[in-house]
Amino acid sequence: MTTAHTAQLYCALDTVDLAQARLWAGQIAGHVDGVKLGLEFFLAHGPAGVRAIQAIGLPIFLDLKLHDIPNTVAGAVRAVAGLGVAVMTVHASGGAAMMRAAVEAAETTAKAAGVPVPKVVGVTVLTSLADDDLQQTGQSGPLPDQVVRLAQLAVQNGLAGVVSSAKEAALLRSKLGAAPLLVVPGIRPTWAEAGDQKRIVTPGEAVRLGGSLLVVGRPITEARDPADAARRVRADMMAAA
Repeated sequence: MTTAHTAQLYCALDTVDLAQARLWAGQIAGHVDGVKLGLEFFLAHGPAGVRAIQAIGLPIFLDLKLHDIPNTVAGAVRAVAGLGVAVMTVHASGGAAMMRAAVEAAETTAKAAGVPVPKVVGVTVLTSLADDDLQQTGQSGPLPDQVVRLAQLAVQNGLAGVVSSAKEAALLRSKLGAAPLLVVPGIRPTWAEAGDQKRIVTPGEAVRLGGSLLVVGRPITEARDPADAARRVRADMMAAA
């Protein structure tokens, strides 16, 4: 089971400004386990942008949330899996065949490139969504049931873990066991604003609930001293012990 000593902290570098991303990464290096680069950053800078951040020495979580037919997703994974990123995402709602295609593409591409195979994890329900949002899109609720359905589908089809709100973390641990990676965004320390996240918890709560990779963005990057903010988040995680 995840503990305060084994849970990882990744900082989301939510910007399309490469210089800013490099500055943040340099400031927090040594205080986080890695950084997350999202779709906007990747569309702006592509593989060269990923390599520029890798040069600072931090593992990369490439959060593209791929969702398409299996062949297209496999092709997209092949295009990035050779970069040596640590984690990458697909939408679990893309279905079993799509997820299997993503895992196979990640394994074959990384091995051919001589880099570690990235952990492919499945996004269940975005942390910006609530029950009424699911109803509007025609998805079955309540929300925790949908998260569990998608998480079980992801693990059954070879994904290394899933992404969910910490609100569902304990439930997922009870259903999936201790092995799968449980990526938890929507983390907000008590001293930070909630922003556009609806299902949020503190870093310490996320660890206690079973989160194994916590993603924290603005509370760190928008702080006057990002390194100090990262240390404070880590301290909250350790306090969960």
